[in-house]
Amino acid sequence: MQYQFPNNFYWGSAASAAQTEGTTLGDGKSDNIWDHWARQEPNRFFNGVLPTETSTFYDHFRNDIGLMKAINHNSFRTSIAWSRLIPDGVGDVNPQAVEFYNNVIDELIEQGIEPFICLFHFDMPIAMQNIGGFENRDVIEAYANYAQTCFELFGDRVKHWFTFNEPIVTVEGGYLYDFHYPNIVDFKRASVVAFHTMLAHAQAVMRFRQLNIDGQIGIVLNLTPSYPRSDNANDLLASHHCDLLFNRSFLDPAVKGEYPQDLLTLLKKYDQLPAVEASDCDVIQQGKVDIIGINYYQPRRVQAKLHAIHPDAQFMPEWLFDSYEMPGRKMNPHRGWEIYEKGVYDILINLRDNYGNLPCYISENGMGVQGEDAFSVNGQIQDDYRIEFVSEHLKWIHKAINEGSACFGYHMWTFIDNWSWCNGYKNRYGFYQLDLNTQERRIKKSGQWYANVAKNNGFNDPQGG
Repeated sequence: MQYQFPNNFYWGSAASAAQTEGTTLGDGKSDNIWDHWARQEPNRFFNGVLPTETSTFYDHFRNDIGLMKAINHNSFRTSIAWSRLIPDGVGDVNPQAVEFYNNVIDELIEQGIEPFICLFHFDMPIAMQNIGGFENRDVIEAYANYAQTCFELFGDRVKHWFTFNEPIVTVEGGYLYDFHYPNIVDFKRASVVAFHTMLAHAQAVMRFRQLNIDGQIGIVLNLTPSYPRSDNANDLLASHHCDLLFNRSFLDPAVKGEYPQDLLTLLKKYDQLPAVEASDCDVIQQGKVDIIGINYYQPRRVQAKLHAIHPDAQFMPEWLFDSYEMPGRKMNPHRGWEIYEKGVYDILINLRDNYGNLPCYISENGMGVQGEDAFSVNGQIQDDYRIEFVSEHLKWIHKAINEGSACFGYHMWTFIDNWSWCNGYKNRYGFYQLDLNTQERRIKKSGQWYANVAKNNGFNDPQGG
């Protein structure tokens, strides 16, 4: 069966500044939270691999962009490092950073690769975190000023902007589950950070529109469907609550300019609502996006609580649902995640039916594999498992488009094996294999396959789909 995609479909990959640039304290860059935390607690990072040890995009971007072109990318998403561009979070702009990002953007365009630029990918400058991060309303204004600086510097060439990548992860990791700095476990503070992040997002959108820039602005969300164990009313309610907290808490304000009433009622019931100022609702209303990026890796499956909550326990999302492992689920045995390709279709149809069919694209999708060297034959990773993973997701994306979804592109995570937060290089995701010792890049079988998909704007499935 042939899977042909619409004309001008965007094919590419995604990465971030903190995970690829390297030169973490060179050429005027200051610490972000990862640089700081890595020095404080290096034991929290897999095999002690710290953010200094990345794929060195800062030094090799021209060659790397050439490798993107070699596999027929027509687009690439990365981020700007706030701590590189404005080292103190506020104030002076770093001219070396301006030169670097100008060069990256110009090189991408020269190679026929559309730059998709995200402003924040988990990398809060430590100067801003030290005054409370997004718990502090002053940081909202600082972020908006940083965003405006980016628009003014690069908006003549960048036509696709994104305010935040997966803002729920910053909330979960830093303020609920202790896998990001500042390692706080407090739902009320998490709700403040989530709300202030959306205020910062909206302020950036407002600045973008005030500048009358030729382009579109959006946000990247990891929209993970919350599937109930059964049609039992309590399982359905558990799924609804999970969806409110982890999806709609960002999706609804970004697309509709307002929060779901059910979410506000739920947070009020447990006394977890953040403080709201008089103008906040109007600001959120003005932050509605033009486009949305969708990150999807695995589904979330939930069920009604099986056991009562301890009366003295602090409130957490798990008061409202339990995780559920579906028997017979398809797994990525190298990463421990469920593979459920239809999830990406369900997301796109939900956006079509319930969110005005906003223009959207798959901004991340990928398969991490630990110990991938085991699949090397004659010096090349034979990652047929990744080809299957991507092609099976693309089939469901194709189906959604045929049924009216406004999906306009697909970016895989990621281009070259990159550093991944506390996991370091534990799980490899790239089209190109990275040798950390030599910085040599070697194309994997999946990279060659994807080059043909992009070239042909689709692919043939010999098994018929």
